[in-house]
Amino acid sequence: MRLVFAGTPEVAVPALEALLASDRHEVVAVVTRPDAPAGRGRKLVASPVAQRAEEAGIEILKPAKPGDPDFLARLTEIAPDCCPVVAYGALIRPGALEIPVHGWVNLHFSLLPAWRGAAPVQHAVLAGDEVTGASTFRIEQGLDSGPVFGVITEEIRPTDTSGELLTRLAHSGARLLSATMDGIEDGGLHAVPQPADGITLAPKISVEDARIDWKHPALRIDRVVRGCAPAPGAWTTFRGERLKVSGPVTLLPGSTELAPGELAVGKNSLRAGTGSHDIEFGEVQPQGKKPMRAADWARGARIESGEQLGL
Repeated sequence: MRLVFAGTPEVAVPALEALLASDRHEVVAVVTRPDAPAGRGRKLVASPVAQRAEEAGIEILKPAKPGDPDFLARLTEIAPDCCPVVAYGALIRPGALEIPVHGWVNLHFSLLPAWRGAAPVQHAVLAGDEVTGASTFRIEQGLDSGPVFGVITEEIRPTDTSGELLTRLAHSGARLLSATMDGIEDGGLHAVPQPADGITLAPKISVEDARIDWKHPALRIDRVVRGCAPAPGAWTTFRGERLKVSGPVTLLPGSTELAPGELAVGKNSLRAGTGSHDIEFGEVQPQGKKPMRAADWARGARIESGEQLGL
């Protein structure tokens, strides 16, 4: 089939690579978000998908909105059979949905209808799910509500961050998307409507969502740290300044000697109290500085007995 691939961030690149490597399909163009400021100089930088497409010599379309008349006209000229989508980052309007013969097929990183929305992996970790996965579905007007072609499952490991889990899903999902394209071309793969039960929503995680409440149980705080890594990053405050908890935390069951947020500095450790039992920090990132070992930060900050986080 003639494919126009839609995607933007690094997580979409494995799927593009899989389709480029297919001997059954031809990726004739990509659709991606316009160049965006990045780095200290805030220079405009092309998306990872656009950079990979340029290397492959593929036409790159960067509409401000996927409903722009010029974009729709060009997509009609290209006449794709199908438009596979991975983390494109914009809503596909009816005018665009109607152009490819087999529609737009999205790779979504959850087991639909669970975790519909922008941040399915983060919400799966935050909720303490033990299993997640990826689904391919036909895009329709509605939030990730279209009929499903196929799914794969992935165990969520106890130490997984959202970034680590998403990396695994990007690669296994790439194989699923490629197989979905094969099945659509063969004519033997048919999308099945999603069940009405089990719908959960996964809106974008805000900076405020990533703030640690030290009155919460240690297990919940661990999920916030892992679920918000690498972005936006779990954080708290210390002496009036923001402090990111950038590395893993270790749960210390049975230790409840510290009040919520109270710090205890050891020779090579830094602990804090929670609503249940204590935790030990791995890395922290003080405001305006790079991540560092928590114990090193604690020594430099000269933490006094009884000082607390989150005040």
